Amino acid sequence: MRRLRANPRATAGVAVLLLLTTVALLAGWLAPYDPMEQVGPVFGPPEPAHPLGLDDGGHDVLSLLLYGTRPTLFVGAAAALVAILIGGVVGVVAGYFGGWIDGLLMRITDYAIVIPALPLGIVIAAVWGSSIGHLVVVIALLLWTSTARVIRAETASLRNRPAIRRILGLGASHARVIVRFLVPQLAPLLSAMAALTIALAIFTETALTFLGLGDPDTVTWGTMIRFAFQRTAMTQGAWWAFAPPGVAISLVVMCCYWVSQSIEDTLNPRLKVAHASRTYFQVVNR
Repeated sequence: MRRLRANPRATAGVAVLLLLTTVALLAGWLAPYDPMEQVGPVFGPPEPAHPLGLDDGGHDVLSLLLYGTRPTLFVGAAAALVAILIGGVVGVVAGYFGGWIDGLLMRITDYAIVIPALPLGIVIAAVWGSSIGHLVVVIALLLWTSTARVIRAETASLRNRPAIRRILGLGASHARVIVRFLVPQLAPLLSAMAALTIALAIFTETALTFLGLGDPDTVTWGTMIRFAFQRTAMTQGAWWAFAPPGVAISLVVMCCYWVSQSIEDTLNPRLKVAHASRTYFQVVNR
């Protein structure tokens, strides 16, 4: 925790995510207008009364952005939680028991990885219908595979360590070894994966919503971008209708990436001096 607090990117990422969570909880008090109320002309430009302008329906973009924070973060966090649970369970079981169980679970994971994610999400969402709950399930089904592979490799490494072998030799059950000894050591890695999965979930939610597979009655950052493009905001030069949600999505994704990378660097300090580190590698011209 001391190393994380000393990392400026981790501190900034956590601070921004906490700020957005507070905004999501207090959106009803912070928004200057009802997001569904027409308060001005179509695509009205930014002005003191409407700092981010108006959209195609004359709705205040700032109010839409504040109200859209809640469902967007909810979908990202809920989908990431479900994906981490599925991937974590599959990875721990496969890495711990090995053998045919490992082979079976990893083949299922391989098949899930090679299936194109976006077309699969489109098919599932189109069959199930458009709702926030369905969107969470669809995104979770698309994102659990990477967690399963990473956790499986780490579990297999921990399973073969002498300490775990001694515990099993003393008669401890497999369930006790997994819950009391393996899961606590996997928790930091799961935290790093969760932060990155939240970013991927929010990005996927935006893509599916932009394609018309989200709930059109719920204000999210994805629906704001979708309606702005469908109703010719770009051709009319109304950049304020789609730029704010786009910037907000980019900010959340960047902060989640910072937090995930900082946790990874803290867990493995050798990354800071590795010759091929993606963070610290520099090309020197001789």
